[in-house]
Amino acid sequence: MLRRLHPEQPASFAFTPANLDWAKGQITKYPEGRQASAVIPLLWRAQEQEGWLTKPAIEYVADMLGMAYIRVLEVATFYFMFQLQPVGSVANIQICGTTSCMICGAEDLIAVCKELIAPAPHTVSADGKFSWEEVECLGACSNAPMAQIGKDYYEDLTPEKLRELIGRFSAGEVPVPGPQNGRYSSEPLTGLTALTEFDSGRTQYNGSVQRAVDIGETVKRIDGTEVPLNLSWLRKGTDQPAPEEHAPHDASASEKKAAKGLPGKVAGKLTKGKPETEPAPAAPAVAQPGQPTATGMEAPAARPVPGRQPAGLSAPKGGQADDLKEIEGIGPALERLCHELGFYHFDQIAAWGEEEIAWMDQNLKGFRGRVSRDKWVAQAKIIVSEGLSAFRERAKTNDY
Repeated sequence: MLRRLHPEQPASFAFTPANLDWAKGQITKYPEGRQASAVIPLLWRAQEQEGWLTKPAIEYVADMLGMAYIRVLEVATFYFMFQLQPVGSVANIQICGTTSCMICGAEDLIAVCKELIAPAPHTVSADGKFSWEEVECLGACSNAPMAQIGKDYYEDLTPEKLRELIGRFSAGEVPVPGPQNGRYSSEPLTGLTALTEFDSGRTQYNGSVQRAVDIGETVKRIDGTEVPLNLSWLRKGTDQPAPEEHAPHDASASEKKAAKGLPGKVAGKLTKGKPETEPAPAAPAVAQPGQPTATGMEAPAARPVPGRQPAGLSAPKGGQADDLKEIEGIGPALERLCHELGFYHFDQIAAWGEEEIAWMDQNLKGFRGRVSRDKWVAQAKIIVSEGLSAFRERAKTNDY
């Protein structure tokens, strides 16, 4: 399928401060000289912010990664996850049209989209809420026909089911994703005939769907206007997470956006059955244990933070911090996060034991597991005991 940039483009693009900080953190995951590897997540985040991937956004990401514009354009035009034209404010519906889905009725689903949304793909509906397109295989062949709506798969569809889903999305709901015919996952339609012992003790929904239900709203874009950068909870050692990508949003912020005429996703809750006559109340910014979440389910009790938080400093000793980026695996974003937590020196990291490492691995939001994976403590111990010159020589062969 020929994929081209939309003829009408905005004048410019720039990440919001929250999204820019996120993007810089993604870049630090790759070694020096390999920053281009971050091109897909950065393009995706740009699309989340704007709703679709614009030419200025493609060029902005290219400049950020030091890549030629054509190289980033090649990526953007190759993957169906990138929308090169405006999409509906509620959802872009991607109908899988490859062999299994085609045999099982994908063409009937496309007919529904043509009737309810627009006669042609990549066209926004008259009410601005929806758009649709046919895409290549999405890998859910055993549950054909299916569609991706927002960030989730809706499987085992019929024209009637898709028609109902579109109506519920339009009414402000976020229907529960996954199989729409009562199947738990991709087991035979007649039920399990083997491995039946695994049928006990399972969650209400399969792993993917349960995750979506726990999040509470999976069509809303991460536009970067409602994700304040707040790391203070880490230093305090509390169990309260910083606002993350899928945190329930502040309804007042969405209302402000709507008042300005900005595009955005309709808030809703994951429900099954008929649409409610009244809109679901907005979820609190953070559900407390025992309170209902955006899904209507009770929030789980707070879990203790594993390990023990290392002691930090209020300021670097002598007013001068060590260059923590000498440790392989620590880039500018992680060094800044370490400073936020009060870690400025190699000897601080070298002193961490198993409990401190466990705590750091669990609580470096966006970088979980990096301390043990990249052997920060082992590297810091060599720097402290043998000096930077010896460490740099050993680092050439990963001798730590």
